[in-house]
Amino acid sequence: MPVKDERGDLDVSKVVKPVFQSYFKDITATESAFQATLSSLKMLDVGKWPIFSLCSEAELQLVRQACVFGSASNELLYTTVNDEIFVLGTNCCGCLGLGDVQSTIEPRRLDSLSGKKIACLSYGSGPHIVLATTEGEVFTWGHNAYSQLGNGTTNAGLVPYHISTNLSNKQVIEVACGSYHSLVLTSDGEVFAWGYNNSGQVGSGSTANQPIPRRVTGCLQSKVVVNIACGQMCSMAVVNTGEVFVWGYNGNGQLGLGSSGNQPTPCRVAALQGIRVQRVACGYAHTLVLTDEGQVYAWGANSYGQLGTGNKSNQSYPTPVVVEKDRIIEIAACHSAHTSAAKTQGGHVYMWGQCRGQSVTLPHLTHFSSTDDVFACFATPAVTWRLLSVEPDDHLTVAESLKREFDNPNTADLKFLVDGKYIYVHKVLLKIRCEHFRSSLEDNEDDIVEMSEFSYPVYRAFLEYLYTDSISLSPEEAVGLLDLATFYRENRLKKLCQQTIKQGICEENAIALLSAAVKYEAQDLEEFCFRFCINHLTVVTQTSGFAEMDHDLLKNFISKASRVGAFKN
Repeated sequence: MPVKDERGDLDVSKVVKPVFQSYFKDITATESAFQATLSSLKMLDVGKWPIFSLCSEAELQLVRQACVFGSASNELLYTTVNDEIFVLGTNCCGCLGLGDVQSTIEPRRLDSLSGKKIACLSYGSGPHIVLATTEGEVFTWGHNAYSQLGNGTTNAGLVPYHISTNLSNKQVIEVACGSYHSLVLTSDGEVFAWGYNNSGQVGSGSTANQPIPRRVTGCLQSKVVVNIACGQMCSMAVVNTGEVFVWGYNGNGQLGLGSSGNQPTPCRVAALQGIRVQRVACGYAHTLVLTDEGQVYAWGANSYGQLGTGNKSNQSYPTPVVVEKDRIIEIAACHSAHTSAAKTQGGHVYMWGQCRGQSVTLPHLTHFSSTDDVFACFATPAVTWRLLSVEPDDHLTVAESLKREFDNPNTADLKFLVDGKYIYVHKVLLKIRCEHFRSSLEDNEDDIVEMSEFSYPVYRAFLEYLYTDSISLSPEEAVGLLDLATFYRENRLKKLCQQTIKQGICEENAIALLSAAVKYEAQDLEEFCFRFCINHLTVVTQTSGFAEMDHDLLKNFISKASRVGAFKN
């Protein structure tokens, strides 16, 4: 039976095969040579995971997505630019999906899933795999002693099994695995669970194992779930109102309910009342959540400092994690480790918890640019906490080539003069990408256009967007870009601006952002800002922005707030 204690060893630790032991002993000696092989990879240095040293240079150049898993980080699945899936490793319990249990030190193609595009993937401790395609199909394989594959049996799954029971008309958009149970989230906000249930982790109300997917109901019956996560034997869901629901094992307080009793059905984390959560991440026996204000709360087991509180005392209530003053935009944890990580809006990556055998009790600033690197270099085992994305740099796509040409004076045939600075662009691209320029540049033979309506950072970000389809601008400056997008009727740009602005919202600027959203008819942003103001009503109403609020806007705000019950005792 799987252990409950957070320090317990998994019962699969003895399955590492001798052939792999010898290979992994030689990893350090070949490190420098291997890093040279990876010089053509960007976005992510897969070389930090030793198992990639078993791949040739040619194979590495084709990698697009990857997942490292297993009790000794000795299993690997990756996809290529041709949408082929390859696996290698010890193949414990048939977790490579090849139809056998033979280990392999050379990548073997997973033919049964050839051509399938992976949207998300998660793994359990057995290990077992749950994979969702971009079309919303779900496939499972590997260890199945507790029905965690959802195929109605307890037989090991040696090949990928397409789950159709109760999911045939559903599109799955997210998957999560605990030690021996599985969750999936559908596009309509429903959660389905199956597998090991000794502590209520499938949320059915009993402790009987669940052999096939069944919808998790109870408190989630009428809720729209937007994010899911699993600890070893617990489950979490974030709904679109920002509330967090939890169920399963709670011996270390990992459910955040203020107790240590197990919870067989979903229960709301009441201590987060008034706090709007965006994401949840689960470690072995601890939990992290990220709020709409960019703050992190943690609770659960803390014997390695994985809560980041400065001590090693477990916490059964949500506790703030202090990471300087910068806004957090990403949190990271995985159910097989006692490690936590976070990335700030400024690009800084912090880690805490069990790091290379040491206990780090406060967030520690790393030299990494990715939270993935934290788990590659410091977690035990060194597995991936999410599906990695790798992009080869030896061949530039059309989109990548266009990105490189933005603001390039050597190839440009037009330049904008904004605030005394030049921005170099190409007329033909502007005409192709923007209706405004299609008409304004039609008969314009000038090679310099002066622009005074918008600031340099805003106009540069707009022109760069036409080359890249993305914006790189602070949330504060994105308001100016929202104004431009509205003026030029660039609806997609308006959406991107709203997403960026949301990341910078706080009590002090919430009213100003709400005013901007109303002014520029940004309905999604308007609703987000309104909800934020309601959730932080006491502080927001004491700000100077609220005191100086436009009369009509104030009247509408009070009316709408009254309708949603904001002023009830």
